[in-house]
Amino acid sequence: MQLTELKDYRATHFLWETDGTVGTITLNRPERKNPLTFESYVELRDLFRDLVYASDINAIVIRGAGGNFCSGGDVHEIIGPLTKMSMQELLAFTRMTGDLVKAMRACRQPIISVVEGVCAGAGAIIAMSSDLRYASTDAGVAFLFNRVGLAGCDMGACAILPRIIGQGRASDLLYSGRSLKAEEGERWGFFNRISDTPLAEAMKTAQRIANGPTFANGITKNQLHQEWNMSVDQAIEAEAQAQAICMQTEDFTRAYNAFVSKETPVFRGD
Repeated sequence: MQLTELKDYRATHFLWETDGTVGTITLNRPERKNPLTFESYVELRDLFRDLVYASDINAIVIRGAGGNFCSGGDVHEIIGPLTKMSMQELLAFTRMTGDLVKAMRACRQPIISVVEGVCAGAGAIIAMSSDLRYASTDAGVAFLFNRVGLAGCDMGACAILPRIIGQGRASDLLYSGRSLKAEEGERWGFFNRISDTPLAEAMKTAQRIANGPTFANGITKNQLHQEWNMSVDQAIEAEAQAQAICMQTEDFTRAYNAFVSKETPVFRGD
């Protein structure tokens, strides 16, 4: 499979910017608190699928414009039309939204969500599906499906959220649809960090990840995801094989040589 480059990718339904090997996605409908549309769902899914093969992007930051993250599916452009669809059409939609989560988990790049203000519905799912979550002090995350007459089991929430915050806490959020505020979210382990400047903190972390052993980081992300479905013995064997592969990389040799020379290793991802 030929590797691709995405630095010059032209986004249509959100903003895409790069700083070195860090790519930033900005949901950019601030007047509506950055809701998703059918088109933005599809474009996000396809971008994350392409990132699997991207050779020039090593970390991803997702944020929303205007002080909010994402208010979920657009009421007029998604929710309204859904009430008029057939079962076949509805299932095609829910599978498509689930494919976005699959694509986020399958790409090798660690993903950091910068959660400010409103983060609801599908926005909460995008944050949940990221590898790290940095929050502003005014952040509020709501898996609000219950409040609109839907089940909490949306886009993998019943599988992923309990693994982040525990079964009981996930049940609390998914049955109530209430907003999880920043301090409680950090205490529960949903947020990795709260900051007055979460975007700056996220970019700093993304740059550190992007400058690290990126092949090995991709293996780490893969194993964190795949080992959910393994026994402990299977996980230990999988990690033995994964680590042996990483020991064949030039980055591993570079790190050893740098240690011997008392220098800081410069990783290249090969």
